[in-house]
Amino acid sequence: PRRRRRPSAGPRPFRPRLGRPEEFARLAAFVIENPMLNGEIIRLDGALRMGPG
Repeated sequence: PRRRRRPSAGPRPFRPRLGRPEEFARLAAFVIENPMLNGEIIRLDGALRMGPG
């Protein structure tokens, strides 16, 4: 039988890292200052996509 790979075990385009506080603050400022942005989900996760469960 073939072994099943975990979804998070696949290749990632960037090295995963946690964001710096300044990076999160810049995103928050951008969202607040931009009147055209509303009801949007913005993923700030360094290209590390984790699925549910």
